[in-house]
Amino acid sequence: MVLNEERKSIDLNSEAQNTGKERKISIEHKPIYNFLKRTFDLVCSVLALAILFIPLVIVSIIIVIDSPGASPLYSQIRVGKDGREFKFYKFRSMVPNAESMLEDLLPDNEMDGPAFKIKEDPRITKFGKLIRKCSIDELPQLINVIKGDMSLVGPRPPLPREVEMYNDFQRQRLAVIPGMTCYWQVQPRRNDLSFDEWLEWDIKYIEDRGFKTDFVILLKTFGAVCGVEGI
Repeated sequence: MVLNEERKSIDLNSEAQNTGKERKISIEHKPIYNFLKRTFDLVCSVLALAILFIPLVIVSIIIVIDSPGASPLYSQIRVGKDGREFKFYKFRSMVPNAESMLEDLLPDNEMDGPAFKIKEDPRITKFGKLIRKCSIDELPQLINVIKGDMSLVGPRPPLPREVEMYNDFQRQRLAVIPGMTCYWQVQPRRNDLSFDEWLEWDIKYIEDRGFKTDFVILLKTFGAVCGVEGI
């Protein structure tokens, strides 16, 4: 059976880009790929949570000891496909009052564009640095994958305050379901990339996405985690 895949084009005004020209991003509607990817996400996420259950409980206990009175799981509102907001889960790696400290840290932002990132973030706890280095803090997002908020592979979901600063070109990141890992996360020295470079990798994934692309990214992510680079 031959499937005629629908192709749609999104006209995006890229005024903030160096070219300053209108850019068309072509996005394929892939029903078979989307169905099989969702099935793969569900099976892998359920199996991973079952296998890692005891280690995850141990991590939770250590976080409670490290940050008394704070929940080991941290939830935050993120923006998913087509601008839909959802609760995003992580293991707590920062002090409980991290959000209230953000305003004072914004002038030290080392990432250009809407995203915020500093290498020596004073809000991160000692144990938080360890689980971030090994990417253990990201594992609760398997719950988001099971719920359908996220996929294993896809652009990382941004914060609402970041999306508010997006131009039309940047908003195309929201055209697909966000993921736990993507092209940007497996790049050498990825933390040195600019926001525009990060964005271009996300656009590349949106245009390239398919079974082979997802498989390669998952393999490279596993290699990055084993190399203790973190994602």
